[in-house]
Amino acid sequence: MNENHGDIIYDIRHLKKNFGHLEVLRDISMKIQNGEVVCIIGPSGSGKSTFLRCLNLLEIPTGGELYFEGSRIDMKTSAKKLRRDVGMVFQQFNLFPMLTALKNIMYAPMHIKKMTYKEARELAMDLLTKVGMEDRADYYPEQLSGGQQQRVAIARALAMKPKMLLFDEPTSALDPELVGDVLKVMKQVAEEGMTMAVVTHEMQFARSVADRVVFMDQGLIVEEGDPETIFTHPGHQRTQTFLSRLLHEV
Repeated sequence: MNENHGDIIYDIRHLKKNFGHLEVLRDISMKIQNGEVVCIIGPSGSGKSTFLRCLNLLEIPTGGELYFEGSRIDMKTSAKKLRRDVGMVFQQFNLFPMLTALKNIMYAPMHIKKMTYKEARELAMDLLTKVGMEDRADYYPEQLSGGQQQRVAIARALAMKPKMLLFDEPTSALDPELVGDVLKVMKQVAEEGMTMAVVTHEMQFARSVADRVVFMDQGLIVEEGDPETIFTHPGHQRTQTFLSRLLHEV
């Protein structure tokens, strides 16, 4: 992989996060390159979602440093600016219930980027078409299935034209038959060159889409590498145990 520093969009150095006496992230260092798709796997409670939330300051790290596009992030004052560049898609969709699918997507471009109504509507319709939801533009979230809501949520994140997207187990709350449509949209976004960090339990997706797979356990990165190596010849016993347990469940 190219280690040219001009290509590094996110540089995470010795990240730590405590909740009281509980150490959730113990010492995480990682570089993410522009256009790279990093899938983060590991058992529940390993710190994966907390790590992701620290990357756009939804959680303020207890220690360590974050650099975005070469500039050090001020943990206290940079959250708003950082979230314009680093979008996030959550497990539970988080759509505004009182707004239609279309208006959910229009909201941030109009209120944060100060787009006109016409510009924002055009952008939102383009994005709904991209995620296969153009015929549901005037539906409210409660009228949509979980998978449809998640596709709208991805379109909403894309509407801010972020430089990077974070996905926190985006299919974990979905019925199994709805997972495929969401993963297909995510794969398309990845293929278009979006930098992505994805916490996921969908191993087939990680294997086929990721440039790099990171295995976390107990607040640490235990192992990382290309998908073929991690899934076929994991070097660490904890990775082997985790993957064999998953494959056994399947």
